[in-house]
Amino acid sequence: MRWKRPLPWIVAVVATATACGGPSHSAARTDGAGGGAAAGAASARPAPPQRSAVPSAGVRSVGVLLDEDGHWCTASVVDSPRGNVVATAAHCVFADGSASSGFSFAPGYRGGSGDPAPYGTWKVRTVLVADAWKAAGADADAHDYAFLTLEPDGRGRQVQQVVGAARPDWASGPERRVTVTGYPNKDRNPSDGPISCTTDTRRDPDLPGSMLMECAGFFDGTSGSPWLAGGRLIGVLSGGETDEESTAVLFDARTRALYDRAVKAAGA
Repeated sequence: MRWKRPLPWIVAVVATATACGGPSHSAARTDGAGGGAAAGAASARPAPPQRSAVPSAGVRSVGVLLDEDGHWCTASVVDSPRGNVVATAAHCVFADGSASSGFSFAPGYRGGSGDPAPYGTWKVRTVLVADAWKAAGADADAHDYAFLTLEPDGRGRQVQQVVGAARPDWASGPERRVTVTGYPNKDRNPSDGPISCTTDTRRDPDLPGSMLMECAGFFDGTSGSPWLAGGRLIGVLSGGETDEESTAVLFDARTRALYDRAVKAAGA
């Protein structure tokens, strides 16, 4: 599986361990129109899927992971009792047996504006990935998701109080209409803002328990982007074999068990 982009400090490890690069997907939307009785029927149909991502106004609860060197992956706030849990891809935050540290989450990020972090930044406190990901075994790609817990901001607020959150769905099927919002790295996205695509997914034929979308534009930096179906979080972007495809592991009971660990850590 190709990853969108590993952390700066794990590039050498990833290059040695596996052939991973930055792919993408996205789409431009067209809406049909008609006339008379037939038009009414046509207007009730869902819009056709996008084939390429487009610049987006963004989602308040979706942002970037960043440190003093800039941002490298996308993440989003997940509804939790304490309000301080975010989801991203495991390969963004854990490699070669250790987790990243000293980084933050900036929801609603807009790098090309005068205020790139309009809702503030939250320091990451803990990184939780599945044991199977840590083991780096043959099925590691089936666990390419992570949950992070955050410190409150300088005013004592939890991130969910400020920007909201998406409720997770632990039992979604692979064939859904999703909206995916992410942040490509600046070299492929000079505006340094979010992109978005609304399209249909299907089962990933190469990785059981995963889904695939065809939508160009999700280049390096979009790993961890939330896949929202009916407003519920059903997975996060992990990779893609071509620049036209992206993949995500479907959230399931194993993902929920990891989330439960994050919730417990968040309240500790």
